[in-house]
Amino acid sequence: MSKILIIEDEAAIRRVLVKILTEENDAYQVSEAEDGLEGIELIKKDDYDLVLCDIKMPKMDGVEVLEAIKKIKPETPIVMISGHGDLDTAVNTMRLGAFDYISKPPDLNRLLNTVRIALDRKELVVENTRLKKKVSKNYEMVGESDAIVHIKDMIEKVAPTEARVLITGPNGTGKELVAHWLHQKSDRSKGPMIEVNCAAIPSELIESELFGHVKGAFTSANKDRAGKFEAANGGTIFLDEVGDMSLSAQAKVLRALQENKVQRVGSDKDIKVDVRVLAATNKDLKKEISEGNFREDLYHRLAVILVKVPALNDRRDDIPILVEYFTEKIANEHGTAQKKFSDNALKKLKQYDWTGNIRELRNVVERLIILGGAEVSEEDVKLFATK
Repeated sequence: MSKILIIEDEAAIRRVLVKILTEENDAYQVSEAEDGLEGIELIKKDDYDLVLCDIKMPKMDGVEVLEAIKKIKPETPIVMISGHGDLDTAVNTMRLGAFDYISKPPDLNRLLNTVRIALDRKELVVENTRLKKKVSKNYEMVGESDAIVHIKDMIEKVAPTEARVLITGPNGTGKELVAHWLHQKSDRSKGPMIEVNCAAIPSELIESELFGHVKGAFTSANKDRAGKFEAANGGTIFLDEVGDMSLSAQAKVLRALQENKVQRVGSDKDIKVDVRVLAATNKDLKKEISEGNFREDLYHRLAVILVKVPALNDRRDDIPILVEYFTEKIANEHGTAQKKFSDNALKKLKQYDWTGNIRELRNVVERLIILGGAEVSEEDVKLFATK
């Protein structure tokens, strides 16, 4: 049922609006407020799918009500009700975030069409919010070990800043999770997060990938193309496996960090970018610097904050928690009941040498869920968690 609030000081207009809406759709639950102050109090107490608000009212005019609602419930669509002399004001309210406006006396078709569109938009906003929350769960950091608690504390302190972060640790430990948490908890969370796997892109293409190119810059450059830095403008770029980046690309990244500008391959035109850079590597960059494979000045630019993600072997006490997390996640993915692991099975898993870290544990848990008994036993672990 869609909940609609009418804020209107004229009782006759309220009656007309209520009559039109309830006769059109019995799924509309309509509430009334005779002035802006009463309307705001109702909005504080309840969630409405749509607000119809008059512009000229005593105590508090419609513009003030609109601004107040946008602070309290920013996702709620608001349709302004305007008299003939209020049209300029009504148009201005659109700039302040109103969904639309309707004139007095309300035209039946115009009113109902506006209400339907506004309610559809609210459903889309709610669905998008739900999906964003669902996506964020894919990057949940699971564990209660001292090392993980320390990382979570660091993220809380560092995320709201603009500081660059270098995330280190072996493959499969969850460095990308740290990067996603940093982005989601930052002031840039509404902007894009662009991920670049520097190890997966051939060295001759990495510069084009990062900075874009102009038509004719090389044989296959058939048109102008923006790079990842431009795509991340206003948000975050995550340079995964940054230790595998070529020296020429490193030089351009350094310039981008110093000047907040990039140049597409084949162009000498500067393009301003506003990005926060997060980087990750499984390599010892200080060793790479000494061997001439990585620029020391770039390292110091990237490593304002260092976050070291531990290997699973260094946080074995988190294994039972991780197993429970993965069993629930896998059961949801497969649409099956969640299996339990016996205490002895968990003890056995804690004894393994997890060279593949979290990624390997996740694969082993899925294998045991598929091949093990109703309750995964120690024998199942011995049989199916082979190394």
